[in-house]
Amino acid sequence: MAKWLTRKTIGAICLGVSLAAAAPSAIAVEDVLVKPARDTDLATQNLLNDAVDLGERIVAVGERGHIVYSDDRGETWSQAEVPVSVTLTAVDFGTPRHGWAVGHSGAVLHSSDAGETWQLQLDGVEAARIAIAAKEERAVALEEQIEDAPVEDKGDLEWALDDLMFSLENLESDLEVGPVNPMLSVWFENDSHGFVMGAYGMIFRTRDGGDTWQDWSGELANPQGFHLNAMTALKGGGLVIVGEAGFITVSDDNGDTWELRESPYPGSLFGVLDTDNPDEMMVFGLRGNLLISSDLGERWQTIASNSTATLNAGAFTDSGGVILVGNGGAVVSRASDKHPFETYFRSDRDGLTSLVLVGPERLLLLGENGVVHTNAAGKNF
Repeated sequence: MAKWLTRKTIGAICLGVSLAAAAPSAIAVEDVLVKPARDTDLATQNLLNDAVDLGERIVAVGERGHIVYSDDRGETWSQAEVPVSVTLTAVDFGTPRHGWAVGHSGAVLHSSDAGETWQLQLDGVEAARIAIAAKEERAVALEEQIEDAPVEDKGDLEWALDDLMFSLENLESDLEVGPVNPMLSVWFENDSHGFVMGAYGMIFRTRDGGDTWQDWSGELANPQGFHLNAMTALKGGGLVIVGEAGFITVSDDNGDTWELRESPYPGSLFGVLDTDNPDEMMVFGLRGNLLISSDLGERWQTIASNSTATLNAGAFTDSGGVILVGNGGAVVSRASDKHPFETYFRSDRDGLTSLVLVGPERLLLLGENGVVHTNAAGKNF
């Protein structure tokens, strides 16, 4: 797998309207979940939200259910067969052949042929039903715990039950409308084990390649339901999820349990990168905020990005540099950790959501208007 990870998130270029536009009629939502993506030569010229580099193949996902792949480092592209036409927000592969893409209306897609064809595994309706059943079980367990708890503990438990019931009521209301909430991120360890997550704290885990899913929101300390925007694995085995309101949580047991970390920045975080040093991560988000931790999130250092642009995606170079891209055509980079960050804005000012390193001096940028070949200095090829 490639060394970089990117994740399209709420607040980046297109998904500022994700939740505002996520509640059309149930009939309209159902339509895009059963209507296949249209075959078009313009798929690489429209919004692409995320990409993954498999080495011999690059796979990118975007609006209207578009999934495209390239076997020549982005010079030419083919369009995949996709059974939905919802906007797709993120993609990840657990193996070179088995991949998952997620998007609006709670869509989760799976490919077993390196991204050429896809099948719908989960949608927002089924996801809501799974989450409702899990929360109902937790509510019963909490009520029993409150009855047996010492007086001094009852208050906290009752608050937890109130939060849980509020979340349950919201899910039940959403289910009446239809599959309205978007998935925003996906991570898979292999062809069996992975997570999908998104708006309002929803997160699901599978251990059988997506044949079945478990609601995992109860394992995260996220009672306010902050959006979960990105997830990655770190060298050393740690897993990290970042999201809205500076939310950062980590796992050191492959996702079984999670611990909340205190973030020095209270705004939304849209991406997290593995630096290839054990337990070290770089996270970024609104207004150019950039943080680094070398101890699995216990302590943080704020890094001056010299930019106020929202940062959506990033990649580390083979020489130890890092390149980040964001809204307004921002490209933020440094040659090494001994150099300051420098920023330039592309003249087209198109929002950038993802990037792939396709050569020593060449970048593949993806975003508001599809694919652009360039270098770190902004020269197009």
